Amino acid sequence: MAAGAMNRFTRSLSDAQPVPYWLDDPGRPRPEPALTTSETCDLLVVGGGYSGLWTALIAKERDPQRDVVLVEGREVGWAASGRNGGFCAASLTHGLPNGLTRWPEEIHRLQELGDRNLDEIEAAVARHGIDCDFERTGEIDVATEPYQARELREWHEETTRLGLAEGVEFLDADAVREQVDSPTFQAGLWDRRGVAMLNPAKLAWGLKRACRELGVRVYENTPALDLKPYGAGMAVRTAYGRIRARRVALGTNIFPNLVRRVRSYTVPVYDYALMTEPLTADQLASIGWKNRQGLGDSANQFHYFRLSADNRILWGGYDAIYPYGGRVRAEYDDRPETYAKLAGHFFTCFPQLEGVRFSHAWGGAIDTCSRFSAFFGTAHQGKVAYAAGYTGLGVGATRFGAEVMLDLLAGQRTERTELEMVRKKPLPFPPEPFAWTGIALTKWSLARADAQGGRRNLWLRTMDRLGLGFDS
Repeated sequence: MAAGAMNRFTRSLSDAQPVPYWLDDPGRPRPEPALTTSETCDLLVVGGGYSGLWTALIAKERDPQRDVVLVEGREVGWAASGRNGGFCAASLTHGLPNGLTRWPEEIHRLQELGDRNLDEIEAAVARHGIDCDFERTGEIDVATEPYQARELREWHEETTRLGLAEGVEFLDADAVREQVDSPTFQAGLWDRRGVAMLNPAKLAWGLKRACRELGVRVYENTPALDLKPYGAGMAVRTAYGRIRARRVALGTNIFPNLVRRVRSYTVPVYDYALMTEPLTADQLASIGWKNRQGLGDSANQFHYFRLSADNRILWGGYDAIYPYGGRVRAEYDDRPETYAKLAGHFFTCFPQLEGVRFSHAWGGAIDTCSRFSAFFGTAHQGKVAYAAGYTGLGVGATRFGAEVMLDLLAGQRTERTELEMVRKKPLPFPPEPFAWTGIALTKWSLARADAQGGRRNLWLRTMDRLGLGFDS
């Protein structure tokens, strides 16, 4: 990008606050007090993001008499659950292509379970009166290169033949630009029902309120420091207290798992996003977008973008930054060089919006694993369950993961626990420096594939055969 263009585009960032838009809300609830005593309970849930919140809520809905405690190291929803794009997808497998490649014999069942899970999220939002701007708009995967348009058409034909394309419509260049007008759009696949848009922080806060109303005891600013057997159950030590529980569910995702052997299965990927100021009526009319779908482009280094309830555009993705050693640190949440890159990409996509300014710019860590979708397991003779590795599609899939963890803790054989996806784990990441080297080579290869008509080099073809990868 030329220096003049860079300066023109980066001027749009001059007022951007380096905080997540969703969390910059005057209605943000006050945190619950920290635990400062000893507690006992039937179920302890560790983690106050979607994974932990859904687990606590469903546990009480399954058995209102169950005594449930949830602890969160900071504030509910402050990490990935309050920083994401707000795409709530039905897919449990990080998209149909990934699921079909890895679990072809189960894919119809996985699709059915995912559709049911999204319906259950919509029902829970209504049942508990959660005001999170939930809109069942669907999502369009857009092609911005001729080879991507060809691949989208071929994919739609294949999934139609397999009976997996219900509710999905192929859009040619004119049809996709009728939905959202960008000179870069050459085709699209519109999944009309399989994705909802929502305000992610408000969903987390609403789930917290619903949990408390059902009797869950919630402690914030209460990090869980260690996990040990205690009699017939488990004990978790916190900064100022201790909790003894019959069963423990771990929803800590990218943060160090209290079951140490699980840690090598995930690495942090830092993802970044911008949010514009609210669009005027004329600006919105210049791009159409009257049906408010979520959008994502089809490149390996992809963007995701959507409208907020007040007609701002969230524009995120492209860079997926892995810090050497897999460290999760607050200073990685802000990356001006990525913001500048994203701003340039935004105005390339929507040149008619030049002059729009960005109000917020932020980042955060995603827990990715080598198969791009969640994995599950138990420890301590079935008294502890965990789920992690959602790789950026956790807004919807964490509710399914919560049900899996509760099934595992109950020792039940269910339609969920019988899935190969649940029974088997991905390959762990290697230690450093091999993890960083492999991820860097993969990112370089993906960028070359985008620049060379989608052609995958020997490294990527080998990774494909091994079922390995790196994504956000």
